[in-house]
Amino acid sequence: MKKTWSSSFRIVCFSVATVLLGCETQVESTAAVAGEEQSSVQDVLKRVSNGQVPNITTRKVTDAGSDWYEVDVTDGKAEVVANSNTALAYGAYQYLRSQGALSVSWEGSRVEFPDFFPAYDGKKIETPFQQRAYLNVCAYGYTTPWWTWQRWEQEIDWMAIHGINNPVAMEGQEYVWQALWKEFGINDAQLADYFSGPAFTPWQRMGNIEGHEGPLPQRWIDKKHALQKRILARMSELDMKPVVPAFSGYVPKAFVDKHPEAKIYEMPRWTGFENTTYWLDPADPLFNKVAKRFIDIYTAEYGEQQYYLSDAFNEMLPPVSEETRYADLASYGKRIYASIQQAAPNAVWVMQGWMFGADEEFWDLDSIEAFLKDVPDNKAMIHDIGNDRYHVWQRTEGFKGKPWIFGFIHNYGGSDPVYADFADYVEQLRVVTQSENAGMLTGFGVFPEGIHNNSVAYEFLFDLTWNPEPNMQAWLSTYTQARYGQSSPELMAAWEHVVEGVFSVNYWQSRWWEGSAGAYLLFKRPSIAMTQFEGHPGNLEQLDKGINQLLAIAHEYSDSPLFTYDLVDLIKQSVSLHIDSMLQEALRAYQQKQFEKGNTQLKAAELAVQNLDTLLGVHQESLHSWLSDASAYGETQEESAYYVKNARLQITQWGGPKLKDYASKAWQGMYATYYFPRWKQYLTAYRTAREDGVDFDDAAQQQALIEWESEWINDLSIPPLIEPEAPIALAKKAMNEVTQSQ
Repeated sequence: MKKTWSSSFRIVCFSVATVLLGCETQVESTAAVAGEEQSSVQDVLKRVSNGQVPNITTRKVTDAGSDWYEVDVTDGKAEVVANSNTALAYGAYQYLRSQGALSVSWEGSRVEFPDFFPAYDGKKIETPFQQRAYLNVCAYGYTTPWWTWQRWEQEIDWMAIHGINNPVAMEGQEYVWQALWKEFGINDAQLADYFSGPAFTPWQRMGNIEGHEGPLPQRWIDKKHALQKRILARMSELDMKPVVPAFSGYVPKAFVDKHPEAKIYEMPRWTGFENTTYWLDPADPLFNKVAKRFIDIYTAEYGEQQYYLSDAFNEMLPPVSEETRYADLASYGKRIYASIQQAAPNAVWVMQGWMFGADEEFWDLDSIEAFLKDVPDNKAMIHDIGNDRYHVWQRTEGFKGKPWIFGFIHNYGGSDPVYADFADYVEQLRVVTQSENAGMLTGFGVFPEGIHNNSVAYEFLFDLTWNPEPNMQAWLSTYTQARYGQSSPELMAAWEHVVEGVFSVNYWQSRWWEGSAGAYLLFKRPSIAMTQFEGHPGNLEQLDKGINQLLAIAHEYSDSPLFTYDLVDLIKQSVSLHIDSMLQEALRAYQQKQFEKGNTQLKAAELAVQNLDTLLGVHQESLHSWLSDASAYGETQEESAYYVKNARLQITQWGGPKLKDYASKAWQGMYATYYFPRWKQYLTAYRTAREDGVDFDDAAQQQALIEWESEWINDLSIPPLIEPEAPIALAKKAMNEVTQSQ
């Protein structure tokens, strides 16, 4: 039975000193503090459970040690005790999950509290990780550009119940950049040329691009300014220590023109973008002036912070001479830190270790050591975010004494193939925590470039910070019981195949193939070379077995929307992979002039796309939702149209010559209106050339595709959301048709 929430406060005098001082006075003081702290966590629990928090209370105690929590149940009522608010929230959520009472995810929540909880004498559960970090700077382009406070409040609640206390918080900085550059004489027209559009701000901030798809509307800047104030205030209530931006050296072209005397480098064009970006040498006197004013303005607007992110060389190589390479790097590191410290003496300089992996040919061990050596150990923090691809910590011996956070990106570009690797996460965490070369490892993090997919992976990953070696079968049983409302041997048997099929893949390497991005072959811009594509990671046969077993028991979960959601997600993965094979077969058949065979495969792919596109109407994200959110962010018709075009561009051509389809999306609307029509146009042209016996002009067709894509991007209409009336029946139909066609 569901009950309305009620709170109870319990004040206990613990020490002889309290008695000697007078318990009455001490109770009043403790109640005032503990009541406020308890309220923030209780408010989180109320929001994530739709107000239903019966029989569970939280109490925070003062303890300077590692974060811990403990749960005890007496007379049917659970009490969670912890030494931080995020430990309290995680402990409460973990216990409620274990009882099958609560599951919270991006896709939705399931809430079913019992009348009482069984007696339980819990143990103290401690995490060795001082920081539990979350989010990638890129998520502020791929996921959050159209978020309101309502959506941000949900995400911060999600962070709290997953124990996150060190989130990357990048909203609201254009307000500061705008004020800063105006102080240095840059006018509104020049700033309009400088800022990139809302869907591309992360890369502007990192110095990768300048003036891409702007100008940035003032109302967007002002909205994000107000939003960041609320975000940071809520994070503070929950004991979170966010990572906020600092100046890393990149300056507008107008700044370069105003200061011809300054030592400013013209940086290489990132991924071939047309506009150059400019980096101010930290040794130039202007660097400290700009850096100090940025933090001063930021602090005046948002309050003093502790962790400041400054990434000067994210996929951008440092300008150094071969003769003075290490001295140059040492100077850069020392001066960037000093530029932060001058304005915020207690600050910690945060940098992403991504650059050391992505550009490892430049960043050899001597270069990394030179860059870090003159930064005080306790004033630096390295987010080693990419351990699903690189293992920078191993070759740097734990970053030579600098505190660092071990983590995974998992998601790239907000693209959403279904994958993760539970066993690999456990093994990598075991290796790093037992290594003699782990150095000053202090935290664990997950740094997705985009969210709203593979939520089971994030649930699992953040559980590892408290239980690094879980029993996988028991974990899945608890997870499904809480998420679906029931579990069974048949469900677990199906999930074994699912884990083998998609959740034993540590990196979706086929997202890049021969310079072409896109989660699936269907999502990549077509070319005749794609007959050579060797396939995707994972085990499709095992995935299909798991899906068929889930379909066989789907009637038992007819009242579980999240079961249906997950089933559709798995079918999305399977059908997309089968479509890829159909497209390759069609292309091969046309190459061999087997036109009927090619036509049959193309028609089968088209039917599969139609089924899948309709089926995906059960998902929370779609082309409709992405464009609707973008449009709603505008306050005028012109502004809404601009946001819609920004949104369409990012998930397709992106910009520059190399990033097309990097942010591909497995959404309703994208399959039927973008990905398949593009392939059909290309294959039809190729078939016609083969039928006519003429040479196929691939370059001309590539240009025709670009022009077609541009027309799609410039279509500012918003397609409707189509929800399938009988998703399970359609799911069975979709699976039957693709498996029979292969």
